[in-house]
Amino acid sequence: MLSLHTNNAALSAQNSIAKTQSQLSTSMTRLSTGYRINSAMDDAAGLQIATRLKAQTSGMTVAMSNTQNSTSMLQTAEGAFNEVTNMLVRMKDLATQAADASSNTDDKEAMQAEFDALGKELYNVMTKTTFGGSSLLVGGTLASSMTFQIGASAGETMALDVSAKMTTLGTNLAAAVKTYASAPPSTLGTEIGTGTTANTSITALSTLIDNVGEIRSALGAAANRLDHVNNNLSNISTNTKAATGRIMDVDFATESSNMTSSQMLLQAGTAMLKQSNSMSSMVMSLLQ
Repeated sequence: MLSLHTNNAALSAQNSIAKTQSQLSTSMTRLSTGYRINSAMDDAAGLQIATRLKAQTSGMTVAMSNTQNSTSMLQTAEGAFNEVTNMLVRMKDLATQAADASSNTDDKEAMQAEFDALGKELYNVMTKTTFGGSSLLVGGTLASSMTFQIGASAGETMALDVSAKMTTLGTNLAAAVKTYASAPPSTLGTEIGTGTTANTSITALSTLIDNVGEIRSALGAAANRLDHVNNNLSNISTNTKAATGRIMDVDFATESSNMTSSQMLLQAGTAMLKQSNSMSSMVMSLLQ
């Protein structure tokens, strides 16, 4: 029907152009940002899923950093205990040598002097070893139960408690080594001053070496577990990021085709709108 008041063809063309412009704008936004979802309007459910996955990935990234820092801390402690073991082994060797009848009084005094010096250094290592500015061994982090956050959720934790072993070690050190004290005495000790006391020290030092070995074993096992945790987190994080990408990222090939199609439709719609606007001249021709 030819009408001056209502141009249905023009209205249809305008409606089509508006839809095409919206689609073209969406395609251009996606291609410019690289994301298929730029607002909740694009895909409400997809955005919710992707946001949850992003939060999980971010938490796992922090957890991976936690495991690496915790491993470094345990390795620092284990390195300190390695030096403690070396000193205890040397002290046991001195006690073994002093227990022999071939060692005279002067020999035993020299050995005792070295024994005392090692005892002072044992105290220094046990009390002054730090990690990140915090005491690590005696009175420090290892002196109480430790909890490591190894995942993105509250329940993903790992506990390590060597406090009882640390207490036993400290007690045995204080009992076996006179100069192991907060204020080491200035006089020489008597742990290996005679063959009898030296023989007793051999047993005490063997026990100390075992005490340190138990703690080192626990620290090593925990560090190995943290290493596996880190590897697993890395694997989960990689796959979670891939899942997020499949939801959020735009397919450039498909979206480029959509943009080209929208551009062609917009050109066609504009041309048709121009043609529909010329229909009023057809009405006027009837009145001539």
